[in-house]
Amino acid sequence: MTLADGILARPAVEVAPQLLGALLDRAGVRLRITEVEAYLGQGLDPGSHAFRGQTRRNASMFGPSGHLYAYFSYGMHVCANIVCSPGGEASAVLLRAGEIVDGVAEARMRRPTSRSDRDLARGPARLTLALGIGLGDDGADLGEAPFTLTLPPEPVAFRSGPRTGVGGAGGGAEYPWRFWIPGDASVSPYRRHPKLGAEPDSR
Repeated sequence: MTLADGILARPAVEVAPQLLGALLDRAGVRLRITEVEAYLGQGLDPGSHAFRGQTRRNASMFGPSGHLYAYFSYGMHVCANIVCSPGGEASAVLLRAGEIVDGVAEARMRRPTSRSDRDLARGPARLTLALGIGLGDDGADLGEAPFTLTLPPEPVAFRSGPRTGVGGAGGGAEYPWRFWIPGDASVSPYRRHPKLGAEPDSR
């Protein structure tokens, strides 16, 4: 059974919490996923890149599940998502944070400004840097080299809340689609979008 045939071939909101504790390897660096966000497809999720349909940028999000959707954020950082649902439905899980559990020395070389090992992949841009993920990995099959995705044997305890930095209709309590392992030091701080007003840290 391939990744596309199994657990990932379902909507991102269902898949996201089950990715917590999963191991993602890329060329000798291994990450334990501790924080994710779910995004649905066209016409379903105003916070999603796919809300208004397919473009050149988001084409991989419309592809088969078990692949990577990588994109530039603010023209500076690469962010990585695991594509879910059958092809054409544009459902994906953003990898927000994780713990480097193997290949720490390599991750440190890629993230020399990190103040501690817990910060190596604490945030979506840091995570891609630590793993060496770039725009060239957009569309990559996570079941083939240089990637390996190993799902946890059992679901882990998690909490959920609003997605980080999402404004407008896609933000706030109506979309509690950020999922994280409570108490894990690698989970990134919650940052509410300024247009939504102030709210306490939801971790």
